[in-house]
Amino acid sequence: MKFIVSSTYLLKQLQVLGGVINSSNTLPILDNFLFDLNKNKLTVSASDLETTMSSVLEVDSDSEGAIAVPARLLLDTLKTFPEQPLTFIIEDNNTIEISSNHGKYALAYADGAEFPKAVELSNPSATTLMGDILATAINKTIFAAGNDDLRPVMSGVFFQFSTENLTFVATDAHKLVKYQRHDVQASEVAEFIMPKKPLNLLKGILSGSESEVKIEYNESNAKFSFDDTELICRLIDGKYPNYEAVIPKENPNQLSISRNQFLSSVRRVSIFSNKTTHQIRLKIAGAELNISAEDVDYSNKAEERLSCAYQGDDMQIGFNSRFLVEMLNNLNSDEVSLEMSLPNRAGILTPIDGLDEGEHVTMLVMPVMLNS
Repeated sequence: MKFIVSSTYLLKQLQVLGGVINSSNTLPILDNFLFDLNKNKLTVSASDLETTMSSVLEVDSDSEGAIAVPARLLLDTLKTFPEQPLTFIIEDNNTIEISSNHGKYALAYADGAEFPKAVELSNPSATTLMGDILATAINKTIFAAGNDDLRPVMSGVFFQFSTENLTFVATDAHKLVKYQRHDVQASEVAEFIMPKKPLNLLKGILSGSESEVKIEYNESNAKFSFDDTELICRLIDGKYPNYEAVIPKENPNQLSISRNQFLSSVRRVSIFSNKTTHQIRLKIAGAELNISAEDVDYSNKAEERLSCAYQGDDMQIGFNSRFLVEMLNNLNSDEVSLEMSLPNRAGILTPIDGLDEGEHVTMLVMPVMLNS
């Protein structure tokens, strides 16, 4: 078995696939890339048993075979090469020899048959959407997903497909983001919960991508196919909480304000807030928003006044500043709207401008009790 491939082309593909490999694996074979050669097509795969990703590379070869190559060693070596062709030759003594312009490097390989096979999806449903739309949907929601191992369903992003729109939701019970696209539809209704790791991989590869992504899914697995790459992952098992029930429908108090101004102000004031609660107070009266924070233990306090457009009753409400900063950071609009009903009900943050046609973002942030 022998093939020739460009060093930078190989490195670029392997770095993407390397994101799948865990730093500590229970099965030693998972520390390897699977190289499956079929004439001039080399399929490289990486897996952590939950997620398997593979890419097809064009190489110069007329042989066939499958071997498992140590990922870390190969990546570290490839990073040091300038652009040049590399020749890989499989020797009889279980080593693979790489020849570059200046030298030869031998590393031990394992039998490709030991590498776990990727799951085949039996009679899946399918939906196709643009790569950059999927990347945006992941970007806008994934930060709001929880990290609680006891509530695994909330540690992923909920995909809800219908014949009218696509909805992506993430929540950790303190904040919630619902991202909708009305300009993209699925052929049938479906819902599943995607884990964070494969989503982060997809987000990295697909941002700004012009390629179409085919999503196939059944009860337990999902498969994303685009260009020459495939990613298959196990879905999170369980029922997603009824998120619509927690979004307050009647919100008579509406505040509109410049996003950057609001964000900078919250950032500054929060430096003076209590380090465990991160609590800031919003006091709204007329066309003035007063943002304050106090850390009684250290006698630190800060207060800022901003002008805003406000309709509703005068009110005071407390929020965890970290959640507000995360949400405001994740919007691209110039102006945002914050809708509220009562100091103990969730606030709804939405962008006023900067959205594509058919794009909707709703962010919900739970208030914190103010110590008056």
